[in-house]
Amino acid sequence: LPSQHCSWRTQSLAITIQVPRSPITAPVEGSALFSVDITSTGTPAIRWMFSSVSKQQSIAAWILGGAANVTKMYEGRVQTHPNGSLTITDLRLRDSGYYTITVTEPSGNSKDTQIPTDITLYSIYPVFELYVSEVLYEDIQYFIVFIIVLGTLAAFLMLCMWLLNRLHNFIKAWRQQRCLPGIKLFECGSVS
Repeated sequence: LPSQHCSWRTQSLAITIQVPRSPITAPVEGSALFSVDITSTGTPAIRWMFSSVSKQQSIAAWILGGAANVTKMYEGRVQTHPNGSLTITDLRLRDSGYYTITVTEPSGNSKDTQIPTDITLYSIYPVFELYVSEVLYEDIQYFIVFIIVLGTLAAFLMLCMWLLNRLHNFIKAWRQQRCLPGIKLFECGSVS
């Protein structure tokens, strides 16, 4: 995968963030890995943000090597990695959008990174673009199972109708045999 190399330097501190350049496409209930490679002279703080047309929200924040503080909406679905990467599992359609990482040095210097636009020093650009798509073949599988169940039910009902018809004809023939010509009509009942 082609990657984009972003770097920002101060007098004695440096932050380098390397990210892939292509958008990520994943299915509903799948997972997405937002892979980054961060180089820093200190121990930086990492913050991942999500933004879409309708909202912007924090996902997780942590000091590299430490425990992550994950927001409630992503609890149980986010895994952080020692290099600053992030994995989101059990994807939903509303997870489609842009994911931004901010890396901050202990001195307070920070570097925001986003892809796929061109990188310019001190500007903010998208890091990862995620497309979450519905898995259509699951819908087709449910439809096929529904058709099979419906067909089986129809076949069972046809079998029942055939058996009832056979039973009706058997009873009718039995009643006709029981009522011989010498027997009175009221003892046999009316034969239709």
